[in-house]
Amino acid sequence: MDFHINLSFLKCEQPCQSSRHTVTGATICNAKALSEKLNVCHTEISLDVDADRDGIVEKNNPNKGSWKWGPKGHGAILLVNCDSERTYWKKPDTEQDYISNVSDLKDMSAMVLRTRGPAKLPQGYKLTLHISQGDAESVRVFRSRSDHPLVLSSEVLSEEVPYFGGEAEMKFYVEGLRFPDKGFDGLITINLSLLEPISEGLPETPIFTDKVVFKVAPWIMTPNTLNPVEVFVCSTEDNYQFLKGMRNLVDKSGYKLKICYKYENRGDRWMQDEVEFGYIDSPHHRFPVVLDSPRDGRLQDFPYNELLGPDFGYVTRVAQRKDVSSLDSFGNLEVSPPVTVRGKHYPLGRIIIGVAFPTFLYDFLWAQKVQEPIALFSDWLIVGHVDEFMTFVPAPDRKGFRLLLASPDAAYKLFRGLQNEGHGEAKLFDGLEDEQQLTLNELLDDDSLQTENNYVQSCIDWNRDVLKRELGLDEGDIIDLPILFKLEEDEGNQYRAVAYYPDMVNMIVLGKNLGIPKPFGPKVNGRCALEAEMCSLLEGLGLSCTFIDDFASYHKLLGEVHCGSNVRREPFDFKWWNLEM
Repeated sequence: MDFHINLSFLKCEQPCQSSRHTVTGATICNAKALSEKLNVCHTEISLDVDADRDGIVEKNNPNKGSWKWGPKGHGAILLVNCDSERTYWKKPDTEQDYISNVSDLKDMSAMVLRTRGPAKLPQGYKLTLHISQGDAESVRVFRSRSDHPLVLSSEVLSEEVPYFGGEAEMKFYVEGLRFPDKGFDGLITINLSLLEPISEGLPETPIFTDKVVFKVAPWIMTPNTLNPVEVFVCSTEDNYQFLKGMRNLVDKSGYKLKICYKYENRGDRWMQDEVEFGYIDSPHHRFPVVLDSPRDGRLQDFPYNELLGPDFGYVTRVAQRKDVSSLDSFGNLEVSPPVTVRGKHYPLGRIIIGVAFPTFLYDFLWAQKVQEPIALFSDWLIVGHVDEFMTFVPAPDRKGFRLLLASPDAAYKLFRGLQNEGHGEAKLFDGLEDEQQLTLNELLDDDSLQTENNYVQSCIDWNRDVLKRELGLDEGDIIDLPILFKLEEDEGNQYRAVAYYPDMVNMIVLGKNLGIPKPFGPKVNGRCALEAEMCSLLEGLGLSCTFIDDFASYHKLLGEVHCGSNVRREPFDFKWWNLEM
């Protein structure tokens, strides 16, 4: 704001016979001092940011001191500087309190101090920037100069800044240090004050203040309906068939394939469980950010060592307890495509996490605000991940996608139909040398298995109702996939479910190409009946089904194609700050 002080309180107590004037009890010793004070009163001072979110720091926006959501909203945006300008001996830039490379400046938000006034301020007057103790852990401010000195930080809450006189601009770079989380809404205020000296031994008095407000950009997940950029898988001693299938699928789809080799993965094949890809965005810059799971398996060094780098950020959440649950792995974390629910639009979709209780990770996801989480019941499964019974695929009609759900009922319907058509002797697991084959007749005569699947179906139906309600779905938006489960005793001596044959819903989605676990179902007329049914259900949506053999290397270890892969996707076109809150 422009700074003008009302001088009506200035008056002479007697006719001016000398240069001595009394000003409300304070003595101005000469006309020069009075002139200097008068000049200060006509000084224009403004602390400015990109409050209208167009990538340019405009002058004295009247809304710069507050933050409002929506396309007609206002307030500046701050990125967490969680990438690394280094490629060797690297660490996130947030962990160093200096600027090592000018390329780091694009990860920060510009702030400009604009002044217009006398050549200098009167003796004792000074300009200061300051932040609160509460905000100090979340932000740093650097001055734009060849050496980019640190101005404000957790160690320095207030700092005098020079006044240059005349019409001048001084540029600063503001760095975000942490994401919104429980107890931190992402809002940060930076204050500017012009201080007037009172007398020796007393603190200066602010005669002018200005402030700007930033909001830290949230971490945003990307759903299956966004275009892929890069696919990640692990190479292990026993997954040659899986890798061969994945290579063919990714090559056909035209995307990049990144293989994490044995020296990096140390035998850990569960790429989906270790990381989740997302991004952060602002009007001036955006970049991908990988969220590292608290599971910390043998893949734990991969995201830090191989992904963190220039314009590729890294964030993690450390478990508050030593016994990290399988529920905190990222096979248990998904996000829907954009939806509208009871009139409320979610243009960035909604996060889906399977939890039986709130976790520190859920708190982090909730605090991002832009993809309001949905909690599903998933611990009826031994592994306990939502990707074992659901996924999303793109579609050309309706809402632009379909929700795919595992369905024992659909499997029994398919198998009984085949039995009625005279195919009861067709065998499951045909072609697998080390697996006991089972005819359809034998499977359908197993009353215990039917009872187990009735229970599983009830669990999935419960989640179906939640998803329909929380995503605004109709039955026409859901496709049931023929998948059976069985109950096995877990480490806690509880009986929970695992897939009976490769879990086809646990697929990788690459545009219109689907990489689906090869189910080894009963063959009818020389073709796997389960594969035929999947193609019938999905190819009408313009999707292409590729079946990948993951039986020995993933399915037998209680995982599938999705568990063993990961996809970095393009960001949304929609800008998160335009959300109507």
